[in-house]
Amino acid sequence: MPVVVVESPAKAKTIEKYLGGDYRVLASFGHVRDLPPKDGSVDPDQDFDMKWEVAADSRKHLKAIKDALKDDQTLILATDPDREGEAISWHLLAALQTSLKKGAAVSRVTFNAITKTAVTEAMARPRQIDQPLVDAYLARRALDYLVGFKLSPVLWRKLPGAKSAGRVQSVCLRLIVDREMEIEAFKAREYWSVHARLATPGGEEYDATLVSLAGKRLDRFDLATAEQAAMALSAVASRDLKVASVAAKPASRNPWPPFMTSTLQQEASRKMGMGAKACMSAAQRLYEAGLITYMRTDGIDMAPEAVMAARDAIKAKFGEKYLPKSPRMYKNKAKNAQEAHECIRPTDMMMSPDRLTLSADDQRKLYDLIWKRTIASQMEAARMERTTVEIASPDAQVGLRATGQVMLFDGFLRVYDQGRDDDDGEDSARLPAITEGEAATLVAAAFDDEFARARDKGGDATPAPQGQRGAPGLLVNDKAQAAARQHFTQPPPRFTEATLVKRMEELGIGRPSTYASIVTTIQDRDYVRKDKNRLIPEDKGRLVTTFLIKYFPRYVSHDFTANLENELDEISAGDLMWREVLGRFWKDFSKALEGTTELRITEVLEAIDEALAPHLYPPRADGGDPRICPLCNAGRLNLKTARSGGAFIGCTNYPDCRYTRPLSAPDGEEPVGDRVLGEDAGDQISLKTGRFGPYVQRGEASEEVPKPPRSSIPKGWDAGKLDLDQAVQLLALPRPIGPHPEDGVLIKAGIGRFGPYVKHGAKYANIADVDEVFTIGMNRAVEVLAAKQIRGGRGAAAAPLREMGEHPDGGPIQVMGGKYGPYVKWAKVNATLPRDVTPEDLTVDQALELIAAKAAKSPGKSAKKPAAKKPAAAAKKPATKKAAPKAATKKPAAKKPAAKRASAKAPAPDASGDDLIDES
Repeated sequence: MPVVVVESPAKAKTIEKYLGGDYRVLASFGHVRDLPPKDGSVDPDQDFDMKWEVAADSRKHLKAIKDALKDDQTLILATDPDREGEAISWHLLAALQTSLKKGAAVSRVTFNAITKTAVTEAMARPRQIDQPLVDAYLARRALDYLVGFKLSPVLWRKLPGAKSAGRVQSVCLRLIVDREMEIEAFKAREYWSVHARLATPGGEEYDATLVSLAGKRLDRFDLATAEQAAMALSAVASRDLKVASVAAKPASRNPWPPFMTSTLQQEASRKMGMGAKACMSAAQRLYEAGLITYMRTDGIDMAPEAVMAARDAIKAKFGEKYLPKSPRMYKNKAKNAQEAHECIRPTDMMMSPDRLTLSADDQRKLYDLIWKRTIASQMEAARMERTTVEIASPDAQVGLRATGQVMLFDGFLRVYDQGRDDDDGEDSARLPAITEGEAATLVAAAFDDEFARARDKGGDATPAPQGQRGAPGLLVNDKAQAAARQHFTQPPPRFTEATLVKRMEELGIGRPSTYASIVTTIQDRDYVRKDKNRLIPEDKGRLVTTFLIKYFPRYVSHDFTANLENELDEISAGDLMWREVLGRFWKDFSKALEGTTELRITEVLEAIDEALAPHLYPPRADGGDPRICPLCNAGRLNLKTARSGGAFIGCTNYPDCRYTRPLSAPDGEEPVGDRVLGEDAGDQISLKTGRFGPYVQRGEASEEVPKPPRSSIPKGWDAGKLDLDQAVQLLALPRPIGPHPEDGVLIKAGIGRFGPYVKHGAKYANIADVDEVFTIGMNRAVEVLAAKQIRGGRGAAAAPLREMGEHPDGGPIQVMGGKYGPYVKWAKVNATLPRDVTPEDLTVDQALELIAAKAAKSPGKSAKKPAAKKPAAAAKKPATKKAAPKAATKKPAAKKPAAKRASAKAPAPDASGDDLIDES
């Protein structure tokens, strides 16, 4: 029987169901050949000859197809109807040539939807492989390979820590970096607006905004200060007001067109928080299940039969009044006719989401979105009435405006409305019946609640003149009839995946099949991170972008990339030869590569340092030179790179001055530089700052001890106030508490990646406070471990045996039951009761003595009681001294010379070292 080949087994299963037993449908599992990931796979000197190889995991799939062709030499290639699908068919044909005998029938079929009708019609209209479409794929693949394998090594050699560059990904990264630079350079501008609560003669209330003052129309920044706002507020509150005019105008809103790839990704991000990759994965599964049309398209037009089916569904579900007199036609906006497939729509318009059974939540939500958008696109427009009321004082010195909107007919909005990335300020408030010439009375106490909320938020109150009250960012008159609100202009928002795809589409960068992979790649490379759905460039991403702008400006230009995309489209249309396009590109690109061969890393860093100076060295609050080292006050700060990769800011006086800091300090924090805290057991104890924040270190790196003991500063501790004793305590972690009473296994306390903990064998239990790591005793440790075992680590502490009352310094004194017997507890101090004292006989004085004695022995408590600190620190010295030689003898045995050299000189160590334990 004829052999039909598609990409995926899910698609194969659906098609086989429609074709019946007359065909054998097999899956190729995507591409079967690719360029080997090594230099030389594309040879510019041999007219861009490309060396392909069959992937190891594709061989078994090809064998299955070859075995099937032994019985029937009819091969039907039914891969997706886009450039990538055409390329897969081309690769399949090349890989199967040895199995095809002379006279074998090979054909290509495409369908935009996996339905019985679409598949049957496609099988009746076979064609040959579209060579121009394949040529466009070859050109794109060769370009991406040449940029990746020629430019990335330049980055590796000249910019340590950089991972890769890409023809489109680098331009996309530049968009994000440029936006971040705009945000950092942005200077907020203050302005005020004045509002009043008014009432009609019948007592119905409405809000109005001041639009003119002293007979002059107000622009946005005319009320630029609190003083000007206060004067305007007084002018409104002191005048009688009357309605000058009422204007009501009809308005309508037409529905949005059906989805194409970019708009689907944008809307899925806005409404469901779904990333581009997740969106396309869910859409792929819906397509393969035969529920939607092909999901990679630039087209928004809909097949005539689908339009009529949508109209039938609208009439049946919503009634005749929601159906426009004639079908809505949407003009195709595709840049490339070869990718201008039909819009993304349901294959069955009557299959509403409530009738569909889908187990995967993401697929169900996405189908709901696609169905609603498609149906809404053919529905009647929404009709509304927009009313504008002008209010003025008799002397024409004050003018206010109230606006409102009333929905007359919801139309397509009954089903769907598109989300917005930013509020467009549309006023949808309803207004009461208002008549021209009637009085507009100020309503007393209207802004009292708003004033109370502003005051309760805290902060400095706005100075108010007589007759007004001030709260942070707000002024109201004494009767609270009117209010002046403070505003600040906002910087441009960071990109979300949705707005980034939208911007790429506007600039002509990328195509439907590439948006998701581009956005995903820059995150996988750690050039960008996603925080609250916003894309923020990492320092590594800034460095790479700045390097490329400096030395390869043309290839991170929006216009150049967009023009190259257009040339690829012309290749797919058969209007350009793909090798000619490659030749022109390579001629200029190879020259740019040659221009970097003599570059030294120091030159590159100096150029990047200069370009990023506004970001790396922001103005100081005291007006001083931001590049003067804050530690030695003599050297200058500049950009440096570590052997381990990455970059940091260091002092030019190194090694005399060891000040370092990350490229970006946390908001509002002053970077902490290196300083010596003192000596302990003959070792110098230092506070240092690496790429991952401040840490303490015992001794210095050497050949014998390439990685000296280090410990990160716990969250909540102020590195600037850290002293020697605290540093020694940190370096002594994990701290042994004692053997467990049940099995004798040592219990330890320490600080790991997930915070402070106690550890018994392989079991960890979190403790709430970092300081308790240094004070926790056996009773408390066993209690914490037992609570986790019994309650999954989330249970409440055991009930006290006895309440003793309040401690003189505050806090309850309690007698608790423990594995070692009863103990007295106050705050974080746990003191075991003597054997001859029972909980019932314990007096308050005895309890206070036990607590004081225990606190005197606890290093963690000595921070509050300096007199008790020295003995405890001295007691710890022998244990600390043992730890250092153990580390010293352990490290040379590892035999990692490269790691030693890097560790010995790296000024910015990785804080995720041996001192950070991953609790299970």
